[in-house]
Amino acid sequence: MASMPRWFRAFLSWPYAFAFCLSMGVGATAIYFSQDLNVGLKDPEGFLGPAYIRLPMLGLLLFAAGLAPQAIHRYGVKHMLSGMRTIVRDEWTLKRVGYAATGMVSFYICYVSYRNLKSYLPLIGGDTVHDRALLELDHFLFFGNNPAEVLHSLLGTTIAAQVLAVLYVLYLPVVPITVAAVLVLHRDVTVGAWYATAVSLNWVLGVVSYYSLPTLGPAFYEPQRFADLPENGATQLQMSLLRGAFGFKEDPQGDKIFGIAGFASLHVSVVFTLALFLHYAGIARAIRYTAWVYLAFTVTATLYLGWHYVADDIGGVLIGWIAVAVGAWATGNTRRQKRRRLEAAEQEQAEPVS
Repeated sequence: MASMPRWFRAFLSWPYAFAFCLSMGVGATAIYFSQDLNVGLKDPEGFLGPAYIRLPMLGLLLFAAGLAPQAIHRYGVKHMLSGMRTIVRDEWTLKRVGYAATGMVSFYICYVSYRNLKSYLPLIGGDTVHDRALLELDHFLFFGNNPAEVLHSLLGTTIAAQVLAVLYVLYLPVVPITVAAVLVLHRDVTVGAWYATAVSLNWVLGVVSYYSLPTLGPAFYEPQRFADLPENGATQLQMSLLRGAFGFKEDPQGDKIFGIAGFASLHVSVVFTLALFLHYAGIARAIRYTAWVYLAFTVTATLYLGWHYVADDIGGVLIGWIAVAVGAWATGNTRRQKRRRLEAAEQEQAEPVS
């Protein structure tokens, strides 16, 4: 380490070193396959429009939302505006702004690369899928029964379908909102780097899982099992994905994007990442408990609505655990790293001043 150039040591100590390298690597991979397959890169639209618009917008909104209550608490309602200026001047250094921006850009590059690489599945992997094997595993785990049909019998197919659909689709805004919230509202920049790195890693590991075991998911492989479900936000999203898949296969150079893949469940992996991160980061108990409850509903919804098999959800949990663990290590937030820093600080304070 001592023989390394100073700039390289400084880079390695930067909390975003891993996320930066990860985003550059997956971004270069997406560009390579885009050129090789002659399919242009696409910026998938989502909640509040394209990612390059919604992420800065969310950052600014959360910045204002977090700043105003702090100013009122410290300086009172009458001095809120002057208090906000004081907080920005004293606490929002260029370094902190740069860290938050880096987290959002890393997340954005990894997400857009993930969506494009996922879209290339039928061009690279062909039409080979392994749904039959995972469906048989589901039947084995549920003693010869289909898990979706078991849940339909237990929960019904009316109110439960609508509630689970809302909670499942809620994932779309939850992901960018939580990333922006942690980056903007948490004062420890390494904690923001931890979460941004973990979520970014989800996208990369998700693409690897898609190509390792290509599947469509129950609702696309056996749609007849879900024909009795009423129309809801989830079924509308499934139809949108199906139209996009057909459009992409007809014209890969067009504006459609292929977005159907079952293993592993990125819904489960990202929500598990959120819950596990909040737990280890010591965020308020109410928020942590809400995240774990949301995870339970998400897992149930994936099976009930036909998005995933049981193996997909297990794979999602594994990806989420890896992402949080690697993110903690890469940003200096493991227990051992924190203990070493604390011991070093205590030793420095104990040394006599010459």
